[in-house]
Amino acid sequence: MSAETERDLPAAPPLPAPESAPVAADEPAAAPSPRRLGMALLAVAAFAGLASSGMLWQKLSTIQEQLARQSADAGSHAAEARALARQAQELARDVAARQAVQDTRLGEVALQRTQLEELMQSLSRSRDENLVVDIEAGLRLAQQQAQLTLSAEPLLAALRTADQRLARAGEPRLARIRSAIARDIDRIKSAAVADVPGILLRLDEVARQADELPLANGVGAGTASRPVPRAGQPPAPPPSWWYQLLAVVREEARSLVRVSRIDEPEAMLVAPEQGFFLRENFKLKLMNARLALLARQIDAARADVGAAATALNKYFDPSARRTQVAAQSLQQMQQQLRSVEVPRIDETLATLATAAAGR
Repeated sequence: MSAETERDLPAAPPLPAPESAPVAADEPAAAPSPRRLGMALLAVAAFAGLASSGMLWQKLSTIQEQLARQSADAGSHAAEARALARQAQELARDVAARQAVQDTRLGEVALQRTQLEELMQSLSRSRDENLVVDIEAGLRLAQQQAQLTLSAEPLLAALRTADQRLARAGEPRLARIRSAIARDIDRIKSAAVADVPGILLRLDEVARQADELPLANGVGAGTASRPVPRAGQPPAPPPSWWYQLLAVVREEARSLVRVSRIDEPEAMLVAPEQGFFLRENFKLKLMNARLALLARQIDAARADVGAAATALNKYFDPSARRTQVAAQSLQQMQQQLRSVEVPRIDETLATLATAAAGR
């Protein structure tokens, strides 16, 4: 118990002194009375209670000191805890702010990545679409050129070029276009397409040879044959004048009469001065066939070639070598003109249209 506490407590009253009974000097000591004994016990009990109260007070003082010390420690600990809590709050606030900044940056990076992916996909789609549109335009132009020239070579060249460009692109979604191109190339190669430029050249060649074709009723001019000297021998002397005169008379007599076979009556009735017009008419038929072929009028060209072949067989000498070559050439051209149409590439164009539409 502290000193301050002891000073505050009231002082205990003094115990009354036990009254001593007058003892007679001459009387013998009497036995203590019960009242005195009770008082003694009460004094002992009071002293014991006072001692216990003092001890209890001291114990309470110790407990108070401990409680005060613990309260002070708890206060200091609470202050430290509050300081730590404030630091933790500030740290959490700072972490939250940093987390918000990181989340914002992460969102910006994700947005930029998404935009970059969309841009790359857009660029890829734009490049593929431009490639598809360019290939389609080139194939359509090649198809028109093939129809104008009636030759499959421009179309085959355009298809091969388109296949090479698609192979360099390396896009999986364009693989079906390459398959369609391969099928169209095989179909064009398997189709029998006439060589129109070759036919035009052969028509021009036959027209140039028309002036050299012998007519069926033509009369050839005979010439006197002279012996050809051998090598190393001196030339023979010129024949005498009477021998030359006899040869001229013989040739003239031979030209007056000629025996030949003419199957066509119209050819026999053609006068020699009409041979020029007959050849010019033959050339006109060939020219009409050429113009009809250039104008893509295949039936008219075939009819004109047939008419020219009929006129050749009717009015010209069929036994002559030139006539036979010209007749064979016209017959081959008639057969080639039956397969002039160039196959179309509708499958490739449809596949390109589907790819350009993004499907």
